[in-house]
Order: sequence, then structure tokens, then C-alpha cells
Amino acid sequence: MPGQKVRAKVVGHRPWGVVVEIVGYENAGLSASIDMIEQFSRTVGSHDELLAIFPAVGSRIDAVIEQIHRWHPPVSVRLSIRPADLESLSWRCDFCGERITLSPGGDALVLDSRSHDGPGSHTIVSHRHCLAERIRPDSAGEQARALNIGKMC
Repeated sequence: MPGQKVRAKVVGHRPWGVVVEIVGYENAGLSASIDMIEQFSRTVGSHDELLAIFPAVGSRIDAVIEQIHRWHPPVSVRLSIRPADLESLSWRCDFCGERITLSPGGDALVLDSRSHDGPGSHTIVSHRHCLAERIRPDSAGEQARALNIGKMC
């Protein structure tokens, strides 16, 4: 689930980042990676400095799930190790475009859209109110559920 913290084991380096296994999901048939260039290229001065912050192969690191792609097997998971994301991951709402917190305590809903016609799915991130506003007014029960799902009673 995007926003979920995980432990990851670094299994390889690539020119753009690192390939990892998510601890506890090693045999789940998914691929996972951290795009180090996308996450850190604006904060380091040179390519050598960027390479120096790549986690070592074999190391275990804390990460947060940023994106999950299920268009076709294998499932592909993009992780973040940015310190700010580990504290509280935010993303843009797919309806309004405003930032939203995916971490626990945030106001994000993560929707998995699927078709009955075949495999694969797509993840949509939404504010609770953005989804509720798009549900038919005569479906008040569904609007209420969108506003309250996952909240502690």
C-alpha cells in the first residue's frame, strides 16, 4: 500500500538507483527499486556524490512504498528513502492535484481500479472529500463510507 513503511534488502545497483527485495515479500513475485537519481540528484553536487549515497549491496534499509504498478506481472514497487518521505509521504490527489498525505494519519484513500476483462490494475490516490464529492448524491451511504473508511471509531 503506498505510504506503508517497509524494510528492504539491497540486491543490486543500477545506473539510476538500486534494486531491492522487500523483507517478508521475497517470494511474492514482485520487483522493487529505489530511483536514486530522481530522489537525490537535486540535493547532491555531482554524480560521484550521488553514487556515494547509494546503499551498499546486502544492506537492509528503511523505506516507504511510493508507488505500486500492477499493469502486468510482475508487480513493480517504487520505494522512497528520502528522510522527509519516511516521516510522512505525500503525493498528489488524482482528482484535484493538491498534495495529500499517504502515511498513517493522513487523509488519503488509495483506490485499486480493475477490469473484469483481464489482469492488471491501476492505483488512484484521492482525498476522502474528492472521492465523496464524485459519488452520486443519492448514494449517501457510499459517500459516508468514503469519508470514514479506515478511520478509527
